[in-house]
Amino acid sequence: MHAQTRRQSQVLDFMLRHIESHGHRPSYALIARQFGLSSRAGIGRIVRDLEEQGLLTRRRENGHFYIDVGSTNGPVPAGGVLVEWLELPAEGRRLEGYQERPLIMPEFMLGQHVASRVRAYRVPDDTLASENIFEDDISIIELRKFVRDGDTVAAIVEAKSAVLRKYYRVGAYIELRPAGEFEPDDIIRMPADHIDILGLHRALMRPIS
Repeated sequence: MHAQTRRQSQVLDFMLRHIESHGHRPSYALIARQFGLSSRAGIGRIVRDLEEQGLLTRRRENGHFYIDVGSTNGPVPAGGVLVEWLELPAEGRRLEGYQERPLIMPEFMLGQHVASRVRAYRVPDDTLASENIFEDDISIIELRKFVRDGDTVAAIVEAKSAVLRKYYRVGAYIELRPAGEFEPDDIIRMPADHIDILGLHRALMRPIS
């Protein structure tokens, strides 16, 4: 569903971009300044209209109003940002219940990166265990195609399966290697057009076991 008027669409888009960049929804006063309005009441009416259209939800909690936008199913806490899960081919996708909604992580972990350019990826195996990256850890991936030899990357192999490995370019081939000691058979070596580099491993989150 889309907003019914241009101004409603503009306000909704501004709120989404503000939440993505700052981790919390903008105030009515900030939205009013953004659109050159002198009264917050007009913004309040637009928010109510968006709520009636099902595009956002307002709820009162502990004496404060929260606005839930999109598919987060809850307010983004102050200092947090939304990170989407990496899109994977069906064959290589590991679906978990919590992956039905974006990951919320501390904003400081992004450094100079923006949330729209990173994705979360559930590590599928222990091939990087020597670098303290284990199966079921959550790798935070910076979306990019250009990587260097030795970088840890998320990649799609032959449009079928996803891996997190060490990247090396060998002539017309790409090698995706485990870390530490490994056997030659553990290397994925294919022509470059058979491997799609999704991005660069930047940070790690580990669920409490």
